[in-house]
Formats: sequence, structure tokens, C-alpha cells
Amino acid sequence: MQSNLQYPVNEIFATIQGEATFAGTPSIFIRLQGCDVGCSWCDTKHSWNTHQINQIDWGNIPGKTSDKNSWAYATIGQIKKYMQTNYTQIKHVVITGGEPAIYDLSLLCLMLEEMGKNVQIETSGTSILKITPDAWVTLSPKIDMPGGKLVLSECVIRANEIKMPIGKMADIEKLKLFLANNLIPENVTVWLQPLSQNSGATKICIEQALLNNWRLSLQTHKFINIR
Repeated sequence: MQSNLQYPVNEIFATIQGEATFAGTPSIFIRLQGCDVGCSWCDTKHSWNTHQINQIDWGNIPGKTSDKNSWAYATIGQIKKYMQTNYTQIKHVVITGGEPAIYDLSLLCLMLEEMGKNVQIETSGTSILKITPDAWVTLSPKIDMPGGKLVLSECVIRANEIKMPIGKMADIEKLKLFLANNLIPENVTVWLQPLSQNSGATKICIEQALLNNWRLSLQTHKFINIR
């Protein structure tokens, strides 16, 4: 394994996964820096740009406790060492962003799996996934975003679950069209996630979940005020 292979990391921390299938699961989040999708409502815009002026040393990344656009290159070896030192007890790892799929994640996934971790990838589906066969893919399809990128059929086929951000009924219509235009296996769960815990969006999600037998993802980590 190329232990010197580098990834741009915005933060790495332990928390409780608050969304979709693994809600309630102790998890290590590895947030990679860089995204070109451009969602206007994104709550991690600080992870979009890899401007060199914001690059810091890897040693300062683990100490981050708030959202900042600072990031650092970390080798697979450095990430592994940090995991071994701090997170041996936590078995679930979420690789998120930004958009993590703009990078080749196969060796990072392999390293984590060899450590006995379960790996979950959170992606918009707009970049080809380079991951291991056992990695769990949470596809959050970003449709008609400012970046102009399309959700790739390869990502849809690979998805283990679909988690759609919902702010208004127009988002429900986009989801329905997306599901109609793609072959979604029956075992792939569709989740509706209200944007910013907005009450109107939540009402829409509840109504549409009942009408379509979809599920509701409530970002429970925000309700209990953790990252």
C-alpha cells in the first residue's frame, strides 16, 4: 500500500452519525477538502476550495473544533497512525466532504477496512467512485446545481441508499423524475432529509414519506447539538 499517498483533509473527528441508515452509530468522520458541485444551501461551504493560503500542517487538523476552511495534506500512513492512536474502539468511518469522490479513495478505503473499520462514502454522485467493493455508498443526488454537473449512472448503480435533501415540493418532483429515469434496486432505501431542519421542509418530507413509502432522515446530531 502507498502509505505516502496524500489526501487534502479538512477535519477528522468522532461523533454520532445523525443521518439515514447509520443514524445513532458512533462514527469517525474524515472530511476531505474540495468540491465543485456548488449547492447554494450547503452547510459545509468551508470545505469547497483547496486554496494554498488556507493550507496548514497536518498536526493542526485533529485539534479543529469548528468549521474552518483550513486544510492539510495527510498521507494514508498519517491517517492510519491517528486512527490507531485515537479511535480503535470506533468501527464506522464516514468519508465525506466537500465531494470525496473527486479523489481516488480505493487505497484509503482498503487501509480502513484492513483496520477492521466499516467505510461509508457520502457523495453527490457527480464524480466516478473509486472505492473498494465493500464500501457503503450514500448517494445524495445533486440535481441542477450551479456547478452544472450531472449525477452519473455509475454512481446510481453503486448506491446502497439514496438521501435526498428537500427544501420545497420542487425537490420532491426532481427526486421522482430521478427515480423514474434510473433503475433503482428494491433494496436501496430512499431517504428524505429536510434542509436546515426547516419546519416547512420537514412537513413536506413527512407527507411525502407517507405517500411514497420513503424514509425520513432528521440529522439527529443537530438536535443534540453535536458535530
